This record gives sequence, C-alpha cells and structure tokens, in this order.
Amino acid sequence: MTLLDAIVQRHSVRRYTTQPIDSHLVEQLQSLIGECNAQGGLRIQLVTEEPRAFGSWLVHYGAFSGVRNYVALVGAKAEDLDERIGYYGERIVLEAQRMGLNTCWVALTYKKVPGTITIGPDERLRCVISIGYGVDNGHGHKIKTIDRVSRCQGEMPQWFRQGVEAALLAPTAINQQKFRFTLHEGDVVEATHGFGPYAAIDLGIVKYHFELGASPHPFTWK
Repeated sequence: MTLLDAIVQRHSVRRYTTQPIDSHLVEQLQSLIGECNAQGGLRIQLVTEEPRAFGSWLVHYGAFSGVRNYVALVGAKAEDLDERIGYYGERIVLEAQRMGLNTCWVALTYKKVPGTITIGPDERLRCVISIGYGVDNGHGHKIKTIDRVSRCQGEMPQWFRQGVEAALLAPTAINQQKFRFTLHEGDVVEATHGFGPYAAIDLGIVKYHFELGASPHPFTWK
C-alpha cells in the first residue's frame, strides 16, 4: 500500500477490538515516532495497553470504545507547535494505515492518566491519536469541492489539483475543512487556515496530504 492508497483508505475509527498491537508493529511505530520527533522537534509518545485515558464519560460522549492504545502528541510551546503536531501526527496516521491499523484524531474526549505521558514544564499535550485494530474500517466523510478550498490564476495545474484532492481527504476538526491553498507564480503554494482551536493542527495535517498528492512535482511553501 502506498501513502496515496492510505489517504484514500483511511477513515476515522472510534471502536476497537481488544487485540494488542503486534509487537513488531509497535517497534515500527516507535521507530517512526523517533524520526518524527527528531525532524519536528517534538516529544510524541506511544502508549500501549492503557485503557484508562478512554474510560471516562467523555469517551462515551465521543462514541469511543475499546481504546487501549494511543499516540500522545506533545511538544514545547511555540507559535508553530500545532502545525508541526498536525503534520507529523498525520504522518504517523498514514503509516499506521499501511501497517493495517486504524486511527482517529482525538482532541477532547480523553483524560490524562498520571505516569503514562511525559510532559515537561514548557511542553503541551495538544491531542492524541487512538490507534489499534478497529471493529470496522470507518466511513468516508462529506468533502468540499476543490474550488471552495483553492485558488490559482488561469488553468489549474494537474499537480496542484492532485495536492488539493489529497488535502480534501484529510481529517479535520468536526470535518470543517477550514483551509485554503493558493498557487502563486513560480510554483509557490500558500496554505492558510480559518479560525478555531485546532485550525493550525488541521493545517499541518492537510499540508502533509498536499505534499503527498502533489509529489513528485517540486514546489515551495510560502
């Protein structure tokens, strides 16, 4: 499965079986998380076989069940922290899909469990990603049209269109898709987001999708 295949096949999954994640997949995830932390300046952490974070009434409100594994997205406070959290978190999500695992971005319907996640005094836990073997593979979501989330002068290049199409398949908070891609002269792409507490995380997620969809065409972020 390619990453583009993973983009198409990935759907948010909230109900999981009790099957532990295979040990070799845990090792692969830990290795990937190490790479993301090094490249993104983050402290993302994998928590396995820990059911308490998703054991409160909030979880039932969010329709989660069987969650025993999750990725904690932690990083030092910075203006661009949320965008980096989204970018590298989605990289983990898509690689997990390729491993045969299911995932879901989770912003509120979980609780911090003492002793499970390391968070420094200048760091923040922004959200988590549930991960494991889903009861099912989830379902697609309604998406906006390309014209509503992109802009360019003249005829739209195929590589830019493919990037936007991939971005439209990305998960965003409450599926609001509050982002816009603008193509400037010289293959310079500007990505912006609307308002909302997780809009910058969403921007990081959709930028990663855009890069995968536009590849291998070279372009520059504005």
